Amino acid sequence: MKEISEILKAYSKAKSEGKKTALATVVKVEGSSYRQAGARMLVTEDGLLTGAISGGCLEGDALRKALLSINQKQNKLVTYNTSNENDAEVGLQLGCNGIVHILFEYIDDEAQNNSIQLLQQLELERKEAVIVTVFSLKRNASQIGTTLFFRKDSPILNHNDEVLNLISDVKEVLENKTSVVKKLQEERDDEALIEYIKPPISLVIAGAGNDVQPLVEMVSILGWKITVAEGRATHAVQKRFPKADQVFVTKPDQFLEHISIDDQTYFVLMTHNYKYDLGILKLLLETDCQYIGILGPKSKLNRMIDDLEKEGVFLNEEQLNRIYSPIGLDIGSETAEEIALSIVSEIKAFSTERQGASLKYKSGKIHDEIHYGK
Repeated sequence: MKEISEILKAYSKAKSEGKKTALATVVKVEGSSYRQAGARMLVTEDGLLTGAISGGCLEGDALRKALLSINQKQNKLVTYNTSNENDAEVGLQLGCNGIVHILFEYIDDEAQNNSIQLLQQLELERKEAVIVTVFSLKRNASQIGTTLFFRKDSPILNHNDEVLNLISDVKEVLENKTSVVKKLQEERDDEALIEYIKPPISLVIAGAGNDVQPLVEMVSILGWKITVAEGRATHAVQKRFPKADQVFVTKPDQFLEHISIDDQTYFVLMTHNYKYDLGILKLLLETDCQYIGILGPKSKLNRMIDDLEKEGVFLNEEQLNRIYSPIGLDIGSETAEEIALSIVSEIKAFSTERQGASLKYKSGKIHDEIHYGK
C-alpha cells in the first residue's frame, strides 16, 4: 500500500506540473520473479520513476516502454523472459528464472475512472478492496488496463462493462483475501488480475521513550500508520516523533478514546511504566484487536496476569493467544535499534501469517503464488 500511496503523490505532483504519465503494473508472473503481480511503478514523461516492478533490472527498459506508451497515448503489454540470460530482445541477464508480463497504461487525466482515479479510492477509507486490471498476452492486442474498483458496501467503479461478469470472482477474492488471475471470458484471450488490497498496518505504540524513536523510524519506512501516546507530556510530543501520524498525551483509562481499531490495528506496550501498561492491557483485552505486544521479560506478563486475576479479570485462551510477550522475534537483539527491528519483523510476520523463520529452510517458493484460473 505504501508503494501505491507514493505513486499517487508522484502523480499529483506531475499533474500539477503539467507532466504526462504512465503506470506500469506487473499483471502476471510465470515462474520466479523479484516482484509479484500487483507491483506498480509510475513514470513521468521526463523519466521520473516512482515505485518498482523489479529489483532494478527491468526499470531501464521499462522506462523506454512507458515513454512510448505516453507518446502514443496507448496501453501496451510487454513480456520479459528473465529465465533466458541470452535474451537478445531485452538485452538483460536477469537470472530470475521467470516470465514477467507488465502492462503500461497511459494516464488520460480526462478519462473517468482511469487507473489512477481507481487507485485513489484506496486512500479514502481504511477498508480492504479489490482492483481489476485486464490485459491480453496476444501480440498487438488492445489492452483494457485497470478498469474496476470494488469495496464491500460501496458503489462499483468501472469503465468497461465487459468486466462486470467477473463480479462474483471479485467478491470471492475479497472474501478469501487472495488475488487471482482469470480469463475475462472463456472465448477471448483477455485475462484479468483480480487483486486483493488491504489497508496498511496501523501501529499504536504506548510509550514515548527514546527506544520508541527507532521503532517509529523503521515503521515509517514501511508506510504503516503510526500512533504514539503515553502519559508524560515531556515525551509524547510531535517533535520527538516527526514521522508519526499522531502523537498525544493521555491517561491509560482514556487511551482508546483516541484510537480507531480495525483488523489491521496492532498495539505495542512499551511505556516502561508497569501500571500504565497494565491499564492499557486491561482495556485491549475487551477489544477484538489481534496483536498486543508487550516489551519486557516473561515474568512481567505473568505478573500482569496475576494482577488482573486479583481484579477479577481472568484471561481465556483466545485472549492469551493475542498477547505477544516478550515482544519480537528472537534475533539476539540488544540495542534499541535491534529491538525495534525484532518488533517490526514479528509484526510483519504476524500480519502475513508467517513464522519468521529463515528462508534457507523454506521448502516452497518465497512468495505466495497467485492462483491462475480459467
